[in-house]
This record gives sequence, structure tokens and C-alpha cells, in this order.
Amino acid sequence: MTNLFDNRVLIASFLAWAIAQIGKTVYELVRERKLVISRLVSSGGMPSSHSALVTGLATATGRIEGMGSSAFAISVVLASIVMYDAAGVRRAVSIQARILNQMLDEMFQGHPIAEKRLRELIGHTPIQVFAGGLLGIIVGLLITH
Repeated sequence: MTNLFDNRVLIASFLAWAIAQIGKTVYELVRERKLVISRLVSSGGMPSSHSALVTGLATATGRIEGMGSSAFAISVVLASIVMYDAAGVRRAVSIQARILNQMLDEMFQGHPIAEKRLRELIGHTPIQVFAGGLLGIIVGLLITH
């Protein structure tokens, strides 16, 4: 168990994720003037915690295993897929959910409907992905220094 807590790659990855989750909670508190505790574990928002996690993973792996290692190559490919998905596919899902919710609101205005609303905050804008990625790189560098 001691080896698990000495794993700087793992520490960098999850520390970057935790900082991003806390950061998005604080960001929303400042922006909306409302504390939403559920933001600590939810997806979407600024910065992207998924991007922070995978870039922290890739950065720490590159620093410890070397940039020519297979482990680094795998982590970079994984980071690319996750970040593309966050800004592409999941962003499109967020937009579709917002439109569908608006259509339901307009269609059943004044009539209660038992249907559950779709979650609209799922994906990320490119700047949210960039900010999360930058955070992960910084944490990865600091943890492996």
C-alpha cells in the first residue's frame, strides 16, 4: 500500500483533478454568488477536470518514464481522446440537452410534466479544456520536480 501513495504519476493525476474540481466550485461561487457543493463531483464547467487529470498523467509519466517510453505515448493518446471528447462530443450533447429542455419548457408551458430534465452541463468549451490541460501540466511538473 505504501507504494501506491508514493506513486507520483498517480498523485499528480488525482491532485490535478481535485484542484480543478475545487476550482470550478469556487469559480461558480464567484460567478453566480451561490455555493453549489455538487460541483465538487460533477462534470462540465471551468476548468475541465478530465483534461487536468489526463494531462497531469501524461506530464508526470513523461517526466518519470521518459518521453520516449511506451507509457508516455499511451498517456498522450489517452489525453488526446479525453480532451477531444470533452470539447467535441460531450459539448454537442450539452447543447442538444439545452435545446431539448427549452423545447419541453415551451411545449408544456403552464402544464406540469413529470419528465426529468436533461443535464445541460456535460461538456466543455475549448477554453475550459485548455485551462484544465494547462492546470494538469503545471501540477504534473510540480509533483515530479
